Amino acid sequence: MKDHVELRPGAYADSVTLLQVSRAVQATPGVVAAQVAMATGLNLEVLAGMGFDVPGSSPNDMVVALRLDDDAELGAALAAVDAALVPTRPGSGDSRVAPPRTTGSALRHAGPGAVALVSVPGASATVEAMDALESGHDVMVFSDNVPVAEEVALKTYAATRGALVMGPDCGTAVIDGVGLGFANTVRPGRIGLVAASGTGCQQLLALLHHAGEELAAHGTDGVGVRHALGVGGRDLSAAVGGLATREALRRLDADADVDLVVVVSKPPAPEVADALATEADALGTPVELGLLGPGQRDLTAVAEAVLARLGHDAPQWPVAGAHNTGAATGPLLRGLFVGGTLCDESMLMATEALGPIRSNIPLADDLALAPDELLVDTHTMVDFGDDALTQGRAHPMIDPTLRNEQLARAAADPATGVLLLDLVLGHGAEPDPAAGLAPAIAAARADRPVPVVVSLVGTDLDPQGLTAQRDALVAAGAEVHLSNAAATRRALDLLSQLEAS
Repeated sequence: MKDHVELRPGAYADSVTLLQVSRAVQATPGVVAAQVAMATGLNLEVLAGMGFDVPGSSPNDMVVALRLDDDAELGAALAAVDAALVPTRPGSGDSRVAPPRTTGSALRHAGPGAVALVSVPGASATVEAMDALESGHDVMVFSDNVPVAEEVALKTYAATRGALVMGPDCGTAVIDGVGLGFANTVRPGRIGLVAASGTGCQQLLALLHHAGEELAAHGTDGVGVRHALGVGGRDLSAAVGGLATREALRRLDADADVDLVVVVSKPPAPEVADALATEADALGTPVELGLLGPGQRDLTAVAEAVLARLGHDAPQWPVAGAHNTGAATGPLLRGLFVGGTLCDESMLMATEALGPIRSNIPLADDLALAPDELLVDTHTMVDFGDDALTQGRAHPMIDPTLRNEQLARAAADPATGVLLLDLVLGHGAEPDPAAGLAPAIAAARADRPVPVVVSLVGTDLDPQGLTAQRDALVAAGAEVHLSNAAATRRALDLLSQLEAS
């Protein structure tokens, strides 16, 4: 085999595009491995781990790294890179036309009421979002790594115009049944969600959809979601003060097709939570608050409370593969998450049972893990979607490389007793995430049968196929739950059985 590494100074494409380019090029005959990425620190580590020798570079350089069969033509592989990098979108007939090159040109083509979706590096996101607001549009800022002061400025300006800023770091939204970002496909209904949380929103979407399908199967009017307005994970922090949440609540309260509003959030600032409760009580539409925190309900309990308010009993939340989970193999719980809110929920539950949990998104500052120190001699939970681990690379729901590498390390640690994972389906996520995670789980269990408990967040309407994903994980040796809270309880139960023996 032969390697080819080249730098393209000043060339730029976002991490999602480059991941797609890498996959397309790797399918080229004669290409054994392909990695096209910006030369950030994390990406250079990945390239070094793949055995590529990258020359001196800066984060403004694009790296093209190819590993070829001895008889493969380098020119053909580079041509495949160039072709995959050309930005196109479907045009009329068989033609293809380049997409707008700037936010301004895109907005000129947008109709009234269109939502602008901003997905650029965080350093550039505020300017693009402000352009959209000044043009009279609501905006969803998918970008992360946006300074909190800029988030406050955007949302303060939006409030003067009656506009809604979803984000920054808003991963999920559903508007009139149309999903944006990482959104699940769900049955329509009359529930409105306000979500200062991406995967927390997806967990509720999945649970309510499943309950609605169960009700419909028994001839009862089901439940469903009309809108899910993401506001960004920091919106209920003390710094932001719920600016977008208030606007989202106002809109849902004014919507005659919404009968119940649910607010879901990562642990909020206490004073902001108190103010939100007061404002919610003053609305004409009933509001169910699902704010995570010590002593608060988990997301599954919130879903069950929503069903109760609508006059329905909660179904039995599905679980598969319970026969796979033998005894814990060590004293420590290792949580490896792609969803920050799911990580928060599991940490809150585990802390009550096990004591302090170390994490890169800790519940207390003294429990913090550094990005390069994710495996230590205590209980740990890692959010691989945190800003520090996504600089210059795609979200782990698109590129799970770092999580899968850490899975192997954690499984090999003799102190690891149980592995707790999530897998999140929906539009925007990997087309077949179990195809990568299932072999990683099987390999992790090959030498020692460490129990693996997975929360599989998704619906039967998602493009990946909920059943196929579940079956692949079960075949690899995992126990699979629809409820992240139930998966966490199961992991804790397995550890408690070890302690009692």
